[in-house]
Amino acid sequence: QVQLVESGGGLVQAGGSLRLSCAATGTIFGVDLMGWYRQAPGKQRELVAHVTSSGTPTYTDSVKGRFTIARDNDHHTAYLQMNSLKPEDTAVYYCNAQIAIYADLRTRDYWGPGTQVTVSS
Repeated sequence: QVQLVESGGGLVQAGGSLRLSCAATGTIFGVDLMGWYRQAPGKQRELVAHVTSSGTPTYTDSVKGRFTIARDNDHHTAYLQMNSLKPEDTAVYYCNAQIAIYADLRTRDYWGPGTQVTVSS
């Protein structure tokens, strides 16, 4: 069984910083993409950033220059450093990972339960 364990959300003032972590646990053979999505009230879930197993990042335009995604392959963990936060960054942030398990080596999408990020003006 695979789980994604998220941490690091919270309340911060505009201009502040938060760091999200996502650790994949279980009988993991390999992890491909790891990333973060977010969903604000009344809006669709959107990609924030993801990073390949070789460390190549992709960002949505609204966070470029402010957010940095990184990963630790040895510990199946991804990090999202969020700087210069804005009220419009307020959302529930979900970790996503494409993981193959030892049981069948098939790659599947896994999601974390979500962590709230609130940015006050």
